[in-house]
Amino acid sequence: MIFTDQMGQQLTMPYLPQRIVSLVPSQTELLFDLGLADRIVGVTKFCIHPAAAIKYKTIIGGTKNFHFDKIDALQPDLIIGNREENYKEGIEALQRKYKVWMSDIYTLEDALDMMQQVGQLAGTRAKAQKLAQSINTSFKELEPLQPGIKTAYFIWRKPYMIAGSHNIINHMLQRCGFSNAFADLPRYPEITTEQLQKANPQLIFLSSEPYPFKEKHIAEFQKLCPQALVKVVDGEMFSWYGSRLLHAPAYLQQLVYEVEKLFYL
Repeated sequence: MIFTDQMGQQLTMPYLPQRIVSLVPSQTELLFDLGLADRIVGVTKFCIHPAAAIKYKTIIGGTKNFHFDKIDALQPDLIIGNREENYKEGIEALQRKYKVWMSDIYTLEDALDMMQQVGQLAGTRAKAQKLAQSINTSFKELEPLQPGIKTAYFIWRKPYMIAGSHNIINHMLQRCGFSNAFADLPRYPEITTEQLQKANPQLIFLSSEPYPFKEKHIAEFQKLCPQALVKVVDGEMFSWYGSRLLHAPAYLQQLVYEVEKLFYL
């Protein structure tokens, strides 16, 4: 069969893939949840879910630095990656030797489409459709904050980096009624303390990943923005676009309620 990935690239799969390498943590978890554990041969060092099963798979490097010799040794018949999380040169090198399917995720709808396409690609179409429908139904029940609250979402420290526009985090913020204070900036830009103070957010989220923000970092941002509420949030719930989305609506709804109580009740 001929498949077209989310970047518009075509690949022909004459049979169901039996040796899959996943280059993206959230998609790795999805593959396991689709019942493909026996067919996953390689993952990245950042692939941590499901913890009990992942430890038996070969680590092929990071999302931005593949160990090509390890991938070659695995002889994969399918590699699954992502435009944002992987690096262009590495993917292009793999595409010259292997069948590579790429996702390109900016919204929940993109993620649901990815799940169903991966399901079809791997021969688990019914399970993927059921998963996507369940996630979609749960998100439809999510009640956003009204009125919205101006929010800054930090993903890194030294230098400070935030979620701008055109990414899944910005989409999730919008769905929750958290108005992104930096939605006018692209992707994941660095910002200065002066830019932060000028933006004057009412709410600051410190993501648990990729930088591991902890409660101890709250005071640092509170000093910069005394008027803002500063909270550490679970980054997986905002940025993992695989089957972990099953857990996101309940977490996000609770977060909305907590913020609502502090601002409006």
